[in-house]
Amino acid sequence: MFNLINTQKNKKMYETILFEVKDRVATITLNRPDRFNAFTPEMLQELHDALKKCAKDEEVRVIVITGAGKAFNSGQDLKNVHGAIGERNLGDSVEQLFNPVIKFMHALPKPIIARLNGVAAGAGCSLALACDMVIASEEAKMIEVFINIGLVPDSGSSYFLPRVVGSKKAFEFCTMGTRITAQEAYELGMINSVVPHKELDAAVKKVTDYFANAPTKAIGYIKKMLNKSLQADLDTMLQQEAYYQSLAGYSADYKEGVTAFIEKRPAMFQGK
Repeated sequence: MFNLINTQKNKKMYETILFEVKDRVATITLNRPDRFNAFTPEMLQELHDALKKCAKDEEVRVIVITGAGKAFNSGQDLKNVHGAIGERNLGDSVEQLFNPVIKFMHALPKPIIARLNGVAAGAGCSLALACDMVIASEEAKMIEVFINIGLVPDSGSSYFLPRVVGSKKAFEFCTMGTRITAQEAYELGMINSVVPHKELDAAVKKVTDYFANAPTKAIGYIKKMLNKSLQADLDTMLQQEAYYQSLAGYSADYKEGVTAFIEKRPAMFQGK
């Protein structure tokens, strides 16, 4: 019955992304391989819609974002904007299309994993940085490519990047358009692990298998706390810890965790 329900849920078709829910894992695949999965307004709207579905669906315990073909995402599709250069406010596009997606991902109380299968450039790099974890193929690369066309980083790169690599490296990457290999990104803390390309699916599955069976409510609280800590002092975070611990203490997963510990068996978390 579960598989039948999932199949029905996934019948809505998108034009620029693929969306699948299976075994508590939602997979969103950016699906414009002929354009290296470059963003269009339609793709951003569909990505946002799919993320909203993931937020509402209690069966979804973890989300994977990846790209079809050789690339993860190559940023804004410049062919879409070429004819309007100098005629429109790019900030409006950022505010209306890109920012809502990044904000929603940041606030979504479920883990989001980037399956970095290839190049992530410009807003595609920002998208990967906005995910909670990044599992990368050794063939992947990350590039803050905005400077190459005379623009500044957007979609959260100026927020996420310096917090991960420090201000000096962030300045270098953003002003010089440095191409960062997967291994370099791993060493800098931009991604969680690097594996041979043929092992990428297995590496991602290992992570999603964990989160699909983990205490989802507690993970959501942890995500909120860690995000808050980036701009908070110790007293604030001590208060936040007490607040979210009180919420976690009333969860069914907490009861199951303690019961399983006492009974010396693996916990069967339901994400509730």
